[in-house]
Amino acid sequence: MNRDGPPAPYEPGPTYALLGRSGTPYLSTTPGTLGGHRRGRLYGRLDCPSALRAVSRGHYVKHRVFFPDEATAVAAGFRPCAVCLPEKYARWRADRGSTHQAMNNLSDRESSHSPLISPTDLAAHGDLPRPSPHTAAELAALIRLLTPSKSRIETVAVGHSPDEASRAAADAFATAWTARGGKVLTTVNWPESAASWLRPATRLTAGLPDAWVVAAAPLGFAQLARRLRHSTDWDPSRTYAFASLSDSRLPALTGPDTLHGLRGATADGGTWEMRRGWVTTYEPADSTS
Repeated sequence: MNRDGPPAPYEPGPTYALLGRSGTPYLSTTPGTLGGHRRGRLYGRLDCPSALRAVSRGHYVKHRVFFPDEATAVAAGFRPCAVCLPEKYARWRADRGSTHQAMNNLSDRESSHSPLISPTDLAAHGDLPRPSPHTAAELAALIRLLTPSKSRIETVAVGHSPDEASRAAADAFATAWTARGGKVLTTVNWPESAASWLRPATRLTAGLPDAWVVAAAPLGFAQLARRLRHSTDWDPSRTYAFASLSDSRLPALTGPDTLHGLRGATADGGTWEMRRGWVTTYEPADSTS
């Protein structure tokens, strides 16, 4: 006689949504061992500091994916994270030569539906000013924007135009940021004109930094910004710029939403911010005027 009573009802264990080798999601009773970012096409450790910071801000969650193992992540077309898997990322970069032609083909396909600004619009804004040399007050104000009370910004990606003023400003920022204990994940430059802008846009967003810092000529950056919004997970509200981008013609050229939230410093140590099609400038905090 069975004295143990009726059998306990079956209670299924937890299930986990993982990506398979083809990039197709499936359910598993075993949790993933690696996390990834779908749009960035990268994978890394579950305790990756860059990913955890992004998740805490809500910037990462909707594109978050998980893999059962590294072989699956690689087969699905994802590459190693530059932050938490630096050695594997370096090997991946070194091996890219063997896939150079494939990348060129991808660039050609992207350019067929590129968000490039029309030649007519570019010509109409050809009088946008070239960057002036940055000032000490401008650099200090930019650092303050990135380091408010309780700021969690540690890693940044720096981008600049090829002109000497932009290059010098980017170098000065990188020096000041690392001196404070911050980390520059990458420094990317771009020409004033390009076929599709895909390559610099991809490089600038590859490491999923906490923030982006830009020193650039307005006309070239307008083209890059359109590509960044079209093809990457770049966020203008996490981007900080030098005074050269505080021109109200820039949002008119790129479209009112492309640069919404972009902030920066002015030459006299003030700040500016883009909201839709408007640029608002604020005087230096210690100004008495």
